[in-house]
Parts: sequence; structure tokens; C-alpha cells
Amino acid sequence: MGYHNHRVAPQCEHAFCAACINEWLTRQPTCPVDRAAISPADLKPVPRILRNLLARLTIKCENAAQGCTASIKLDSLASHLNECEFNPKKPVSCELGCGSTIPKDELSTHNCVKELRSALQASNNKLTNVQIQVTDLKNQLKDQDREIRMLKEFMRAMRNSNPRIREIHADVENDEILRWVSTLQPARVGWYDIHPDAVLQAVIKRALIDSGCPDHIIQELMENAHERRWPPGLCTLETRQLHRRQYENYVTKRIPGKQAVIVMACENQHVADDMIMEPGLVMIFAHGVE
Repeated sequence: MGYHNHRVAPQCEHAFCAACINEWLTRQPTCPVDRAAISPADLKPVPRILRNLLARLTIKCENAAQGCTASIKLDSLASHLNECEFNPKKPVSCELGCGSTIPKDELSTHNCVKELRSALQASNNKLTNVQIQVTDLKNQLKDQDREIRMLKEFMRAMRNSNPRIREIHADVENDEILRWVSTLQPARVGWYDIHPDAVLQAVIKRALIDSGCPDHIIQELMENAHERRWPPGLCTLETRQLHRRQYENYVTKRIPGKQAVIVMACENQHVADDMIMEPGLVMIFAHGVE
């Protein structure tokens, strides 16, 4: 026991090993020497002079009965016990292949197969608990999504009869769009190889849904995936070539995993009105996105 783990009774000044006196006080709240009343809260660290004396005290190793002949200072006892070759509880590694760390005195009865089975069972139990937690979280998310949808439906029903509700609903939807757009990666694209393939549009729509795109703008974005829906500054190849320099000012975001981007109105308020439309554009490309 290290000298720093000793405690003294404040009234009678009797000193004890901290673990020993605390165990004693669980049975009776008195000093073991003179039976003066004390409690664990009354115990104090030993005075510095006593700590210094204890630090210089040389004692035999606790494993002397097992063959250790070392005599060490009390303040070095703990570190010595961890390394003492005669310590029956010294942690050692199994050399038979399982890699377990076990007390030295249990090495002779150690069973690698049993140890590995136990470790595997513990891992399986932990995995099962994690899977249960994941399932619970998924169910909670489903419940939250259902509640959010119900709230949105309620707000849509209310906004037709209350102007203030309309304003709140519009703010909520705008915030939802901004949060979604902020999760997407910026993109650089070539503006002359636009490829509005109708077959790809269903794939792009699914990618938008998977990315968390708000429900109320998905259909509008997909309707704006063809140049026939685009504003005057983008409606033909000739106008796109004419406005080539203005394209450098666009803020575009990658639709995850697809050769397509979105150009959202909320991120492009700095461009001319004839170059953007609400809520935004979807552009599909033949030769990829950087």
C-alpha cells in the first residue's frame, strides 16, 4: 500500500491504511485503537512529515513467500508489484495462440478455446445489443418522420385560412430547403453537354429523395430538369453560350452519385432573374461532374 493511501483520524491522530480503515468503518464507526467515534468523511490525509517517513520506509516484497527477495521503499511498492516475477497475479499473455492476457497463476488452467468462445459470445452479445439499439433508433426516426408529415399536413391545411400560418409554413419550408442544400457537395460542371435524358430523370429523382430533398420541391425540381422549362437565359444552347461568363457565378451542388447538379434559387440570388427560377434547376450531364 503506497504512503499516499494512508488516512489519519483527526481527533486521536491514529493513522491507518485507507482501504483497511474504510472497510473497518463499514462495520463500526469507531477508531480501531481507542474506539473514538469517526466516520469516513472525518478521515484526512496523513501529515507531510509522516508521508516523508513512510516514503523512506523499506519493506520486503509482498511476494516474499513465493520467492521474491527484493526490499523496496514503500512508495515504489505498487510499481514493483506490477513487475514482480513472483507476483501470482501478474498479467501475462497466453503463448498458445489466443492472445489473451490473464493472471500468471491462472496460466496452467487456461483454456484457449474456452477463452475464445467466451470472447466470441461477448462480441455476439454486444453486436445483438447494438442491432437492437439501431432498430429502436430506426423506429424512432420513422415515428418522428410520421409526426413531421402530420405536422406539415396540418400546417398546409391551416395556411389556407390564416395568413400568419402561411408565413410560418413558408419559413419552415425555406429552412428545410437550406438545411438540405447545406449537406450537398459543391460541384463544377461543363455547361455545353447538358443531357436531359428522360430515362435518367427517374434515377435522378430517386437520388434526390435519398439525399433528403424536401418532399414539397422534388416534383418541381424534376419538372425543371429539361431546358424547355428553364428561364430565358438558359432555354437554348445559343443563349447558354451567350451567357457563358455568367455561369461562373452559379453556385451548384452535386446530386450524390449522379451526373447531375442542382442550381437552387436560394443560393443564387446574386444572378440575374433570367438565369434562375424557383425553387431551382436540375441539370443532367453527358460527361460527368467534377
